[in-house]
Amino acid sequence: MNKAQLVETIADKVGGRQQAAEAVDAVLDAIVRAVVGGDRVSVTGFGSFEKVDRPARYARNPQTGERVRVKKTSVPRFRAGQGFKDLVSGSKKLPRGGEVSVKKAPKGSLSGGAPTRTTAKAAAKKATARKATAKKVAAKKTTAKKAVAKKTTAKKVAAKKTTAKKAAAKKTTAKKATAKKTAPAKKATAKKAPTKRTTARKTTAKRAAARKK
Repeated sequence: MNKAQLVETIADKVGGRQQAAEAVDAVLDAIVRAVVGGDRVSVTGFGSFEKVDRPARYARNPQTGERVRVKKTSVPRFRAGQGFKDLVSGSKKLPRGGEVSVKKAPKGSLSGGAPTRTTAKAAAKKATARKATAKKVAAKKTTAKKAVAKKTTAKKVAAKKTTAKKAAAKKTTAKKATAKKTAPAKKATAKKAPTKRTTARKTTAKRAAARKK
């Protein structure tokens, strides 16, 4: 049975095909919207519709046998109620005429369309919890980024200090080398100076001896 056949089946019971189509569309729309929003749609005796989260996993391609990673996803799930199960299994007989006797759903058991106060409060709590979790995650990421930035800055400062120390060491080494080169030259000059004085004294003595003669 498809949707059109379903509409035709209940058309006489709701006053016409147009009303039946609108009723079917309204019920399906309410169920889909509720399940997508994370609510559970439960009809006592018939079953329940809910959203189920599936974690990421590995599966195998049936054609090639290759191992494939399946991403995390959410899927709708329907669980038949006990009355529905009993009718399908045959433990209870399906009535020949009239509607199937399904227990009346308690107030608030059917979620969808306009939510009850309890559902609205639960949804608000869920939204608040999600926002709080998102804020915590964002704060952790920000703290981690700041820590990484501090470490990077510290490394740069240490690198600059190391470079400065190396440059200072090179300058000191250059000064020592220059000092070593200059020191022998001064000593040689100092040694040469007495030789000139000795020569001058000898010349003066010779002149004095020549005058006496």
